[in-house]
Amino acid sequence: MTDHLQTLKYIKSDVLSFWVSSKEEQAGFNEYFYPLKQCLKKHLQIANAAFLSFEGNSLIPVEEMAALTIETKLNAVSWLMIEASFYQQKVVKIPYILKEKEAYAMMTDMVLFQADGKNPIGVLLVEATDAWTDFMSSDYGDECVETLTKVLQMIRENLEVKVNEDQYRKLYNMTDLFHSTMDIDLILENVLKNIKDNFPEFNVELILSNDQDRHTTIEIKLFDYLSERPATIEAFVSGELTTELAGDLNCRLLNAPIKGRQAIYGILQVSAPTTYLFSTTEKDFVRMLAQASGNALENAKLYHQSHRLVSDLQLINETSHRLNMRIDIHEMLLFLQKQLMKSFQPMEVCFAFKNNETFEVTGASTALFNSQEGITYIKHVEQHFEHTNDPLFIADFSRLTPSQTEYRSIMAIPILMEEKINGFSIVLHKEPYFFSFDSFKLMQSLIHHSSLAIANSILRNQLQEMVDLDHLTKLYARSYLDQYVEKSLKNDKSGMFLLIDIDNFKRVNDTYGHQIGDKILIQIAVQLKETIGTRGICARWGGEEMSVYVPNINEKDAIELAATIVAVIPKATDPKVTISAGLITWDEQYRPAFQSVFLHADTALYQAKNSGKNRFCIHDRESVKTNV
Repeated sequence: MTDHLQTLKYIKSDVLSFWVSSKEEQAGFNEYFYPLKQCLKKHLQIANAAFLSFEGNSLIPVEEMAALTIETKLNAVSWLMIEASFYQQKVVKIPYILKEKEAYAMMTDMVLFQADGKNPIGVLLVEATDAWTDFMSSDYGDECVETLTKVLQMIRENLEVKVNEDQYRKLYNMTDLFHSTMDIDLILENVLKNIKDNFPEFNVELILSNDQDRHTTIEIKLFDYLSERPATIEAFVSGELTTELAGDLNCRLLNAPIKGRQAIYGILQVSAPTTYLFSTTEKDFVRMLAQASGNALENAKLYHQSHRLVSDLQLINETSHRLNMRIDIHEMLLFLQKQLMKSFQPMEVCFAFKNNETFEVTGASTALFNSQEGITYIKHVEQHFEHTNDPLFIADFSRLTPSQTEYRSIMAIPILMEEKINGFSIVLHKEPYFFSFDSFKLMQSLIHHSSLAIANSILRNQLQEMVDLDHLTKLYARSYLDQYVEKSLKNDKSGMFLLIDIDNFKRVNDTYGHQIGDKILIQIAVQLKETIGTRGICARWGGEEMSVYVPNINEKDAIELAATIVAVIPKATDPKVTISAGLITWDEQYRPAFQSVFLHADTALYQAKNSGKNRFCIHDRESVKTNV
């Protein structure tokens, strides 16, 4: 059992290593399979393995994903053909439909990687070895598959973020080029000039449906359904040229819709004397000019919208890029707070994350949310997210509550992790209707992209914790201890290392069972952490052996601490057990080599065992002293 646990630790360590080291280098999902294959070969002797990536209900060899061809798709394995093989289990024997393919003829087992509620990531095919079969049938096989699934899901999602960033960048370059050719004043001036050049005696007017994107000094009339003439409205609604004999105005009107490919933006209206009849050629000219001006105005409108969109996408791109760097969550949230302040000018910003069943305000929130007044807004947002994952947009909060509220404009966006609300972000402003709907949509996009980075950071921390901590005792793992001791020997002035072994632990397991044995290990671990506190670290050395390392401690205090630990363990365990321990101390005059620390402590522990147990022995550089 211990060997399988160690194998799992090694696999997790390797997976974390190639995920971290290759995160900035890999360009495609296929480039992650090689180090995974090496990991399986190293720890489970898997010499023959293949990975089929899920793509549109097909399973395609990962090596061929970089350049898909028609032939590749025709030869792909249908997911529907093998989906039933994974009924209620992730590791199964390979079906005949795969066996009959020459490339997979020697394969025996296949593993499904699929996160809950998501499409499959892919299927791993292996030619099983004894080590593989033994490990996957152990208690740690499923945990290994679950860990690999989480990492592969993170990789895929991270690659998707990179693809999105590339797409935003391309869009920015296109709109930037488009911006360099736009001049709305010139467009409108030329429309009026061309009409007047052809009808110098007539009055010409531009009636535009809205004026929000127009940056010009040209006199423009806004289209108003309530005041416009019926023929003008008909031209605007139908998109067809209309004429009207306006006796009350003593003129004949020609209404040409200014339309682009997407919409109608207004009317080009020409007023002629009542006796004048527009020829077909003139009507065609006005129609084409109006259509040309419509296309130009549409391009101008799209340009200004694109200009705003570019600014938004730059914000999202900058934020996504920054948040996907290796920074902790607190730094992420402080950066995100800065982005929200810059983009939306709120007066207050809050980030809250779920802890058990309640939401806790983070340090990246403004001071308001640590006050009773701020709790009012948080409670309202919490109640909203109890029933839905939809974001919250309130233009005037005072209309929703009988109590007086200072902040009336609210936007609240959920921070999702695996489709569940893991937290939320709130922005407030005192003025009602302060935030536009465009701002609301932009904040949704910003938080959505940030949610992925935050979730990745949380999962990275969880994965790192799984590597650094022993699963049973929650003490640090041996690998973490090694790094800690090696660093201390280089940087600290003194230290102590205590190697601990439970006396007669086999007898305990044989008498009471392994469940009680595990309980005793946990009791000792809790007592060690309580005794050491923040002075140093406690680690599980292996089996029934544990260890304590405390930097910057003198020999006298180290001996007292070791004596305390030996004395307190029988009182902290039920059934009562004793421990034997080996102690080594060092200072600036005696700084042993890294490996010598463990060797000397082990020698002292061996001496304590042979001299009666329930005691510790000290390595004093020349000989070993016994202390009861």
